Amino acid sequence: MRYAAILVLLCASLGSADEVNWPHFRGPAGDGHSSATGLPVEWSETKNIRWKTAIPGKAWSSPVVWGDQIWVTNATPDGHERSAVCVDLASGKIVHDVHLLSVEKPQYAHEMNSHGSPTPAIEAGRVYVHFGSTGTFCLDTATGKPLWSRLDLNCDHHRGAASSPVLFENLLIVAYDGFDYQYLVAFDKHTGETVWRRDRNIAYRIDNGDIKKAYGTCAVIEVNGRPLLIAPSAEATIAHDPRTGEEIWRVRHGGMNVSVTPLYADGRLILNTGAGGLKMLAVDPTGTGDVTETHVLWKYDKVVPTRSSPVLVGKRLFMVNDSGIASCMNVETAKQVWQTRLGGDFSASPIVADGRIYFFDELGRTPVIAPADEYELLADNQLGDGFMASPAVVGKAMILRSRSHLYRVELPQAHAGN
Repeated sequence: MRYAAILVLLCASLGSADEVNWPHFRGPAGDGHSSATGLPVEWSETKNIRWKTAIPGKAWSSPVVWGDQIWVTNATPDGHERSAVCVDLASGKIVHDVHLLSVEKPQYAHEMNSHGSPTPAIEAGRVYVHFGSTGTFCLDTATGKPLWSRLDLNCDHHRGAASSPVLFENLLIVAYDGFDYQYLVAFDKHTGETVWRRDRNIAYRIDNGDIKKAYGTCAVIEVNGRPLLIAPSAEATIAHDPRTGEEIWRVRHGGMNVSVTPLYADGRLILNTGAGGLKMLAVDPTGTGDVTETHVLWKYDKVVPTRSSPVLVGKRLFMVNDSGIASCMNVETAKQVWQTRLGGDFSASPIVADGRIYFFDELGRTPVIAPADEYELLADNQLGDGFMASPAVVGKAMILRSRSHLYRVELPQAHAGN
């Protein structure tokens, strides 16, 4: 199938309405897809930039957007100070810069990580920011004032926290997968009180905490009319009832440092296993108990990313691994369709929007490709000092967070008269 045919299918499946809000990591459906149209293909420091705002500090959380507000977390490079920053969507001006806590003895964070890596979750009137075991906060988006906080959850993240919170009904659900403890917590989003907590209870290969840690963000999917919380971790992924925390099934796949978010479509749940293990697998999520021997549909181990999450377009999975090798694979056959070297290192996750796939590397380069069965480079952009955070899309604009700045990338005619 050529590019034009795939583009027609993509636009039909996503609809034509521009994205209004970008409420959590990887967007409205948590899969990197946006329904926005009229986005730029090319940009630079002097082209298609509506505004640029400095965000001093070191934090890799991705931007979330609700209405006219953009929120990110922030931290000093040494981790002693933690904050939340609100930027006005139209002007790029900082509306709130809320200092949340000082940390006398921060946990160690690897240089590839930061002390502000988990992405917030946002809804009307409230934003939820998370710093791993250091603390979780709910803020009033109008005033920036904290409404509740939790500072009592223990976990040695060992190389820094990175799992982002997810909202489901009245719950805020967070994964704590550390060197010492591994568990999930569901907070009452209104009060911050614990509704349920579930230990992982995974039989790890060896008693070494480095094997047990993970950085994955949960996903909530619907299977046969029932919601499932898919919680990736080291060695295994577990499906829970999100309302109660009850375990429904688990699949053992090996691996550690898991950070890639699950993807679900057409009865296939696609999982990455981080460093080691099966690399990537597809699971039929309709089972119960241990489904390792009964519900694994395929396994795949070619140039699979451990940091950047893939995107799914129809029957094709597009991804770029940590060292810049991009590829496309067929999720029905688990066969590679193409592979090419983009160059650079990649940690941020790509997005699918306006019939294109946008990748973002650690030095500020953004290759834009066609979602096709042959590799086709549409543009190769350079901006800022590198992307560790994944983008957001609202209206006809992309909100990009580099290591030091927040950008609104947009065609001039898209905001003419605003």
